[in-house]
Amino acid sequence: MITPLDYFASLIQQDDAIPMFEAALSIAQDAEPKLDMTACMLTIDKFALTLKQRMPKDIAKIPKLRMLNTFFYQDLGFAGNVNNYYAPDNSYLNKVLSTRKGIPISLAVIYMELAQQIGLDVKGISFPGHFLMKITVQSGDIIIDPCNGASLSREKLEERLEPYFAEQNELHNLSVASFLTEAHPRTILVRMLRNLKTLFSEPQYWQQFLNVQQRLVMLLPDEITERRDRGLAYANLDAPQAALQDLEAYLEECPLASDAEMLRSLLPDLRSASRKLH
Repeated sequence: MITPLDYFASLIQQDDAIPMFEAALSIAQDAEPKLDMTACMLTIDKFALTLKQRMPKDIAKIPKLRMLNTFFYQDLGFAGNVNNYYAPDNSYLNKVLSTRKGIPISLAVIYMELAQQIGLDVKGISFPGHFLMKITVQSGDIIIDPCNGASLSREKLEERLEPYFAEQNELHNLSVASFLTEAHPRTILVRMLRNLKTLFSEPQYWQQFLNVQQRLVMLLPDEITERRDRGLAYANLDAPQAALQDLEAYLEECPLASDAEMLRSLLPDLRSASRKLH
């Protein structure tokens, strides 16, 4: 039987062919293992069909974008979940499709899939603090806020960057354009998962934290800190053998890390617990 993790692994195998919406949707299988993926994907197909039927033939790119915005934000009612922004459901696309409420990145993934189906090439931008989107038109790039479809000026973008720089001079020395590069699907999936990782960082959520870490390790096989974090989840879920594998791999690669001594202190108990399992 194919597990949700097997399915996710199959979707992210080819770096240049990750089905963004499907892979992002599959993250929700951690919360709902029996999630009907096909039904969710059909929902988007139906949205696209409705919108296509409303569009005149040979419609230009900018009027098409305006129609998409009206349909997505006004007719369908998608918006930022300002009343419950930090709920995990905001990162599960099936819930966002149902409630029409989400956070910038989940709204963007749905919007981009719908845009693609009607022939608009909208890209994601992994902007600090607030995921954005962009579309290239004849006059340049239009930067879009996924929460409401508003186009953002250079001044607005600079304003949003200000909190991330201790000194204003530091910001002025940087080009806003450097923050507006297209985000690869892998980058988008990592950001979605790291949002969940932050939400599940309390001790009572170790199982949910492990679910997230399994996917992050798949997406970022060369980032040893993700294995370390998975190892800590295993240790707290009484899986000493799996914990040892991850923590020892981390210590071998990073023997002088600031947390190395703390992690080494865990190993004797983990080895003892592991021996008892044989």
